[in-house]
Amino acid sequence: MTEHRLIRNLRSSQAWRSVFRIGIPQSSRDRIAVILSSVFLHLHPPRVSAASIRIRRTYCMGGLAFLAFLILTITGLLLMFYYRPTPERAYGDIEDLAHVVPFGSFLRNLHRWSAHGMVLLVIAHMVRVFHAGAYRPPREFNWVVGVLLLALTLFLSFTGYLLPWDQLAYWAVTVGTNMAAAAPIFGHEGPFALVSEDADVRALLLGDRVVGAGALLRFYVLHCVVVPFVMVLLLAVHFYRVRRDGGVAARY
Repeated sequence: MTEHRLIRNLRSSQAWRSVFRIGIPQSSRDRIAVILSSVFLHLHPPRVSAASIRIRRTYCMGGLAFLAFLILTITGLLLMFYYRPTPERAYGDIEDLAHVVPFGSFLRNLHRWSAHGMVLLVIAHMVRVFHAGAYRPPREFNWVVGVLLLALTLFLSFTGYLLPWDQLAYWAVTVGTNMAAAAPIFGHEGPFALVSEDADVRALLLGDRVVGAGALLRFYVLHCVVVPFVMVLLLAVHFYRVRRDGGVAARY
């Protein structure tokens, strides 16, 4: 009885009501009010079609991709404590993570495999959305946002490729940035080039004409700050539009 009294007094207190304004919902109207008053539950539409949330309809691809992004964010923040983006320190720090730091190898491999998994999950999610016809009006804008998120996911993996600063990373980024130099308009070697060698997209990525200290620092900032920040903004827009459109597309 004492426990029930304490719980009852807690739920009737001003502090509890300031956080949970509605209380335990007793009707559909109360449940909608709970959703609309919570910043986390508000991400979901108040009502969804039962058919649209079946596992065979979504296979949870979008949610799993977002889960991989959260794992990448957490493990990436932890890895930043042990990594210094300089040519003299980068490779040694990666070796220390593999052989010296407790659970460092597990942490780095979890980050790496989550990155691979996120790429596959985002692609699978887009294939599922296309197959469901969820790119049709009024969802066409959210489809464009999803395409941008796919491009940023691939670019996020590319920027992280240089950070180990080994031979594989060095030459892979060299090849990738040379391809960028051949891009139309913005690459000095591409068709309809409007920029010089020192001002094209390759120079913007590398900060030089070759892969060096400037490239490592720029890729580090892009990988850890710029691209994740833009992705968080687009994810917020993506989730908001899903909510405004009534959840997952109900019919194929």
